[in-house]
Amino acid sequence: MYGSDRAGDDAERTAFRKTEKKYKLYYENSKSTKKKKQPKQVDLSEVLDFKSISESFNQNGELPPGVVHVNCGFDRPIFGLENRPGFYFIPGALTLDEQCTWIREGLTNFPQPPNRTNHNVIYGPISNLFVAAKEGKVFVEEERSDNGLDSEPTASVSNGDSHRWKFYEEDIARSRGKTCKTVPASVLLRKLRWSTLGLQFDWSNRNYAVSLPHNKIPNALCRLAKRMAEPAMPIGEEFRPEAAIVNYFGSGDTLGGHLDDMEADWSKPIVSMSFGCKAIFLLGGKSRQDEPVAMFLRSGDVVLMAGEARECFH
Repeated sequence: MYGSDRAGDDAERTAFRKTEKKYKLYYENSKSTKKKKQPKQVDLSEVLDFKSISESFNQNGELPPGVVHVNCGFDRPIFGLENRPGFYFIPGALTLDEQCTWIREGLTNFPQPPNRTNHNVIYGPISNLFVAAKEGKVFVEEERSDNGLDSEPTASVSNGDSHRWKFYEEDIARSRGKTCKTVPASVLLRKLRWSTLGLQFDWSNRNYAVSLPHNKIPNALCRLAKRMAEPAMPIGEEFRPEAAIVNYFGSGDTLGGHLDDMEADWSKPIVSMSFGCKAIFLLGGKSRQDEPVAMFLRSGDVVLMAGEARECFH
């Protein structure tokens, strides 16, 4: 799911993959282990910046070639691309308060069971990961019959076999480190890659597993998604979100080009909200051989993909 550096020669790469490599974060080689690695310079001159585009449009009504203004009565400017019908970009759509709220929810509540995360396969469901990381706790694997630790754990989960994992204070975990597997909660938090809301997606079978336990998407998030989806919705219809995925990115992380093609109804848009650091988003065509358009995503930006854009790699 997440990008890797393994690839063949340029001739064997698709246009989408070449562009991914073009904008991926690389570091300069350094012989000194003490010197902080410096990122390699990347030419960003061809990356669309809808924040600047919006500011220029508000001042003089001008737009760069290939970019269009979508006039649909929304309360802020919306832009699209001439060669990607159904693509909508809403720069700065979310207020600072909204951004802070959903960043906090994304770290504290969204990874909570029964929502699944990328950690489920190895560790099972993990409760209160953010709190454990903040408190410097350590995750310890032990046999179910082992009651040898003196301190009451803060959380306990089973990975489905004869072992279970618990959060403990660092000094207690250290005393068992030679006989049990341990991993700091802070490491697990850094390695958190995704969590799912609403209907849970089964990544092994690539479908929505209705039988898996799940909670409904929070009402406040549903209302926000409905409001943001309005410009891309068929007339007279209301957006009703049933499932969502939260992707977490660290510096240099990438998400490989893909299609969101497991939904039964493609007439409704994908609603994507961005929070946190600035990133580069690639919007390709219906084939990986179509060269993608690169654009900056900033915290508070919203992207909608409907119609033909629903079938584009991104």
